[in-house]
Amino acid sequence: MYYPTHLLYTKDHEWIRLDGEYAYIGISDFAQKELGDIVFLDIPSMNKVLEPEAVFGTVEAVKTVSDLFMPVAGKVIEVNSVLEKSPELVNKDPYGSWIIKAHVKLPLDTTHLLSAEQYTNLVQ
Repeated sequence: MYYPTHLLYTKDHEWIRLDGEYAYIGISDFAQKELGDIVFLDIPSMNKVLEPEAVFGTVEAVKTVSDLFMPVAGKVIEVNSVLEKSPELVNKDPYGSWIIKAHVKLPLDTTHLLSAEQYTNLVQ
């Protein structure tokens, strides 16, 4: 499995890419493989301010439904509309298929997040 080094990860298998005041959040390659074929994403957190580890939505796969957790505090400002019609893109390209975009306050505390190396060690 592949874990890009420019991303940070959570123990709950979300990834986060920081771009200034914005964070793009998705699920890892490990998570999408564990879930199996993803058929639906439910993201009711649009325009909500969430704390780290708060549930921002769910991902439904053929096998199960799983909660999605916020890696950092922020306001959900966008849901990836492409995934509404094609949630299976998360299986095909988990790092190119962000699920939400959040506005975060800087400086951002990321000390609880994992590097690619730390995440790899977690899931092996």
